[in-house]
Amino acid sequence: MGKVIAHIDLNAFFANAEVLRNPSLKDKPLVIGHRGRGGIVSTCSYKAREYGIHSGMPTFQADKLCKNLIVVEPDFSYYKMMSNSFFAIVKEYVKDIEVASIDECYADFSEAIVNVKDPIAYFQHFQNDLYKRTGLTASIGIAPTKWLAKMASDLKKPMGLTIIRKKDIPSILYGLPIESFWGIGKKSSPKLRELGINTIGDFAEKAKVDDPILMRFLGKFFFTAKEWVLGGGENTLDLEPWDPKSIGNSSTLSHDCSEFYEIEGTLKMLCMEVASRMKEAHKVGNTLTLTVKDTEGSFHLHSRADSFPSPTDSFDAIYALAERLYKDNFDGVMEIRLVGVALSRLEDKTRRDVQMSFWNYQEFEEMDKTRLFINEMNRHFDKDVLIRASEAKKK
Repeated sequence: MGKVIAHIDLNAFFANAEVLRNPSLKDKPLVIGHRGRGGIVSTCSYKAREYGIHSGMPTFQADKLCKNLIVVEPDFSYYKMMSNSFFAIVKEYVKDIEVASIDECYADFSEAIVNVKDPIAYFQHFQNDLYKRTGLTASIGIAPTKWLAKMASDLKKPMGLTIIRKKDIPSILYGLPIESFWGIGKKSSPKLRELGINTIGDFAEKAKVDDPILMRFLGKFFFTAKEWVLGGGENTLDLEPWDPKSIGNSSTLSHDCSEFYEIEGTLKMLCMEVASRMKEAHKVGNTLTLTVKDTEGSFHLHSRADSFPSPTDSFDAIYALAERLYKDNFDGVMEIRLVGVALSRLEDKTRRDVQMSFWNYQEFEEMDKTRLFINEMNRHFDKDVLIRASEAKKK
């Protein structure tokens, strides 16, 4: 029996998480991001996508596309808690998973379905179980390799279930536009079309004969892409914990900027994303590096760095230092097109005894179980019967 790899991708995760917290947002054009100059759409609801809004779009453009747009500031601590609940449920079904990001993972179901008579019904049960217990919907792709599973999960959203066997590749994938080839990238697709490669099938035909022009254009990646599109590729999960040397994000601005107020929204979003990734990796950082790219000639990169008083993963601390570095070095000094934030000299947060006690450790261990129980009870009664005490205090 071949491998059965699933790619499980939560649908519009941040937006759906906000709807769970505030049901009045359901079926509304919702954007998670920051309003104002420099604001960027982190993710959006499917209703917002009907207006042409998408991730990475400047918020002011999204506002123009939808007059009734609702913009909610991201709450990465909440999203991380919901993400932990998602992964915990997946691990009830399989022992081996590879976390790909905060809202997606690969899972090896090869052993789990050995004696399953109806695999489709089995995966539909898993999908519905996840929804009933967390309120989150997921699209699932099933295939013998990770690339095929990823391609399959992207085909039907939301709440899709797609199975691709090796023999199904031509009928399911070869007619798709080349832009849908996961791993190719948006910049490469127009160039591939110039070479007469308009579909994944066109790519496969040229890959089979080792087309020299295609090989020269893709370089070493050609051999990986060829293997993927012909049904081969990686089918084992990376179970080793990710141990990054630095964690950072950057964003190209929609227009040249100089003053701090112009990049404030983008900088805040970058710092939020970095803080979220730090928490996801269970790391704290000692040093922050702020990088900008100027608009002169060959677009030089300029970097400034400073250290925190103590290692941190706090958004407030990260943003405060990034803001100071920009204002001290670049505010009004030069026109910039890109800004980036990165934390380095990372430490394992769980090994810092000074930041952990037995009592708060137990609290965080139980947090997801409590949230799941509350969600299940509220859905059972079809109204908000229960909330956490900490949330009651805020309200």
